[in-house]
Amino acid sequence: MRLVQVMIPAGKRAAVIRTLDEEGIDYVVSDETSGREYTAVATFPLPVAAVEPVLGELRDAGIDEQTYTVIVDATTVISRRFEQLEETYAEESERGEDRISRQELQAKATDLVSGIETYVLMTVLSAVIATAGLLLDSPATVVGSMVIAPLIGPAMSAAVGTVVDDQELFRRGVRLQALGVALAIGAAALFAAGLRAVNLVPPGLDPLALAEVSERLAPNVLVLAVALGAGVAGIVSLMTGVSAALVGVMIAVALIPPAAAVGIGIAFGIPRLALGAGVLVLVNVLSINLAALVMLWYEGYRPERWFREDDARSALITRAAILVAAIALLSVFLGGVTYDSYVATTTEEDVRSAIGDELAAADGDLDLIELQIERTGNLPPRSTERVVVTIGAPPGATIESIAGRLDARIEAATGESVIVEVRLMTVERSG
Repeated sequence: MRLVQVMIPAGKRAAVIRTLDEEGIDYVVSDETSGREYTAVATFPLPVAAVEPVLGELRDAGIDEQTYTVIVDATTVISRRFEQLEETYAEESERGEDRISRQELQAKATDLVSGIETYVLMTVLSAVIATAGLLLDSPATVVGSMVIAPLIGPAMSAAVGTVVDDQELFRRGVRLQALGVALAIGAAALFAAGLRAVNLVPPGLDPLALAEVSERLAPNVLVLAVALGAGVAGIVSLMTGVSAALVGVMIAVALIPPAAAVGIGIAFGIPRLALGAGVLVLVNVLSINLAALVMLWYEGYRPERWFREDDARSALITRAAILVAAIALLSVFLGGVTYDSYVATTTEEDVRSAIGDELAAADGDLDLIELQIERTGNLPPRSTERVVVTIGAPPGATIESIAGRLDARIEAATGESVIVEVRLMTVERSG
């Protein structure tokens, strides 16, 4: 429930009281003696679902949207009329419309955007910690970096600003999102380059060999589900009071580690890492904003002034169309990566099966110990270039022309011309 305080302008006292009486609301009206344009203050409790409709009725009674209004949480209200008011709006609550008012949503979105100095500091710190976690191959450190990332505010502010036709809030959200991504990538690149310069990482370290880095190298279409879910969760947290800090971690999951991976790719001179992780960052940013926009409009949030609704709808459709087009374009890359991963998996299965058939047909007790498939190209689709087969054989065993026979079977299975390298390992078994 909420406790609402509204300043009543001169000449509107009777209209406000009449509106509150018609709505069956308990209220207290006190004189305003500060000498300004207001003559009284009305204080009244409301169920959460009733805040926006009642404020709309008061606006029709002459309370302008710029009138000084305070909405705070109320712990307990004891009143028969309030119970009747709750029952009146219970049907809307049961239909899933038990959400905070447009005014509260706008205020919450504004509060989520921290001061610029704090935002810059926390973004840089989270990017540096994420970079350290990726290079240490430490999931716990990467998760820690997400907890302090202040990225939920700008993303939600841009969406709320679009839907409620608050252009300043929208522009601030967009600016801070762009600044945050640029800061994260720049801080990660500088930090990783500094670590290399002072030899705090092994000189021969290959970031692509680290699991935490390699999983950001080739994102597939499943990342869209993560980003879209993060956008929806962010809006739900605003509407229902779920901890924004917890949901902020979900949004940081989609942005901070990939941005740190881009910085590592720049610092270590690995273009395909910078490109793959960069696409992941862009897709996630766009998807979070799209999901938040659609969710807000679906939940029924509209501008305060009804005649601005068409403008807000037009802005939402335009911005959503731009987001969808950009996501679709970037999804071509994601689809290529997904297809390339599928081809790599099926190729390995086919090659493994072909090798197994050849070893079973050969004389002697031969086993496949290890299989390595090297693929060429930085961008999908990639082709199979070399296959390294490690075979276990009994002591003294010789294998004649096994490489040629394996080569014929592997090329028949893959439909590609590949280089086959066979390594023989002596295996002695007891018994």
